[in-house]
Amino acid sequence: MLASSDIQKLYAQSERVQSAAGKVKVVFERSNIFNKIKVVNLLAFAITVAIIGRIVYLNTFNTNFLSKQLDSRVVRTVKITAMRGSILDRNNNPLAVSTPMASIWVDPTQLEGLTSEQIIDAAKILNMSVNELNSKLNQKNKTFVYIKRAVTPSQALAIKNLGIDGVYSLQEYKRYYPYSDITSHVVGFNNVDDAGAEGIEYANNKDLVGHDGKRQIMRDRRGNVIDQSGQIVHSENGKDVTLSIDSRIQFIAYNALKAQVDKYNAQGGSALVLDAKTGEVLAMVNMPNYNPNNRTGVSIDAIRNRAAIDVYEPGSIIKPLIVAKALDAGIVKPSTMFDTHQYYVGNKLIKDDHPYPSMNVTEIIQHSSDIGASKIALKLNKEDMWQYYRSIGFGQKVGTGFPGEATGIFRDWKKWYPIDQAEMAFGYGISVSLMQMARAYSLFTNKGCMLPLDFYKLNDSPECKQVISPKTAEEIRSILASTTTDGTGKLAQTDDYTTAGKTGTAQKYNKGYASKQYYGSFVGFAPASNPKLIIAVTLDNPRKGTYYGGTVSAPAFAAIAQQTLHILGVKSDKDKNADKNTQTPKL
Repeated sequence: MLASSDIQKLYAQSERVQSAAGKVKVVFERSNIFNKIKVVNLLAFAITVAIIGRIVYLNTFNTNFLSKQLDSRVVRTVKITAMRGSILDRNNNPLAVSTPMASIWVDPTQLEGLTSEQIIDAAKILNMSVNELNSKLNQKNKTFVYIKRAVTPSQALAIKNLGIDGVYSLQEYKRYYPYSDITSHVVGFNNVDDAGAEGIEYANNKDLVGHDGKRQIMRDRRGNVIDQSGQIVHSENGKDVTLSIDSRIQFIAYNALKAQVDKYNAQGGSALVLDAKTGEVLAMVNMPNYNPNNRTGVSIDAIRNRAAIDVYEPGSIIKPLIVAKALDAGIVKPSTMFDTHQYYVGNKLIKDDHPYPSMNVTEIIQHSSDIGASKIALKLNKEDMWQYYRSIGFGQKVGTGFPGEATGIFRDWKKWYPIDQAEMAFGYGISVSLMQMARAYSLFTNKGCMLPLDFYKLNDSPECKQVISPKTAEEIRSILASTTTDGTGKLAQTDDYTTAGKTGTAQKYNKGYASKQYYGSFVGFAPASNPKLIIAVTLDNPRKGTYYGGTVSAPAFAAIAQQTLHILGVKSDKDKNADKNTQTPKL
């Protein structure tokens, strides 16, 4: 057994060991704490160095970054929209103008605190459904979304007054057409981006469109402009385009054509008025038509410019052209007689609706004899006849630059049979546009020299191509003048002016000749004594009453000629005391 003194020694030794262990533990714990503090300090130092290094880098080696970040937050480049040029008629009356509008757009990433009441109010101002508006506001992956284009300035102001962060307006222009449907097929229209989509708007888009400018501005976080002193590139407005169209004549032609289309319940129709000495297009109208200011629900058929792009077999309005070729070649004279009993060419019977046993060349035109015209054509060499038709523009574009101009259908002479040559003399087996036919008649108003057509006002006389002799042109003028007094074109006469022209009636072809569907046409000029105008009219499929060109289209010709010559100040060339049905003009 241990003595008490030994026990005390052991206890004292144990105390020393515990004390030493405690001291070691304290030292160890203090060492861990110091190491942790050292690591944290090192990390903090490293981060500080990195930040300082980044700042130095951005301010010395990559200064564009900060400026770009600043720009993305407070500086914007705003487009300065150029105003589109106007389209004017020959008397500087506006046919298409641009009016200031606004487009509302949004940066969905900036929308903060947007309330349902604000959304409802905005939708109401913009005439949109709440669902449609929400679908645009919720495109969070974009920074530019159009809400609505071409709103009125008052709508744009009302939207601004709602105070919605991230909603902006942009000045743009909306096209307005003062004459609405009356000039729609000439002027055309623009798409939503104010770029030409049809007609002259499309053909002259590069001149009309101009060049947009831009300006740098500074905004605060609510979108308010706080500085406009940034860089600016000025916009350049588009150029005006002056057409040959006379809006007064356009209005006259529109009303005259519409009256006949309505009266005979026609499927459609076209009318074209040319200056007989320059080839300028003074008017061009089509039915059906459309309002370019509001194209909602408009059909492709209504937009189609029939006079320029549609082709059809013209019927008897082509006869004066083939007779002119035969006269010019010395093959016939106006007095040359023909047996006009019906006859066969191959297995095809050629006959007339109003038969005569014989007729001279003048009477063949007056009474529109298919038999006589075919016999005249068969006297011509096939290649010569083909070359002649080509020389007056058949089978090729007129060349005005008008969008969609038709070439027509005209087969090579090497593929002709005798029946092809015979039928082409009275307007079958060949397809043309009304614009091509109207141009061809310039031979008779311009001393045998065919004019180019032009939709733009001319300052100088155009060059023309001599196709037939002046003597032949005068002979045809005389024959066509007698056709309106003694032949099928009596309804083309006017009260104050002598007229000349030719009727035409042709069965419609669509994978075969349609039963009881026709084109009724009239092409002529006035005054017959000294032509100022060439007027071409056609009605597509008159479905009420008659369908003959002399009945359905000649009255429109007369209405256009009478009123147009009056407003142009042309003096009457008729003897008011003479019978207008027998009066022949002095040529």
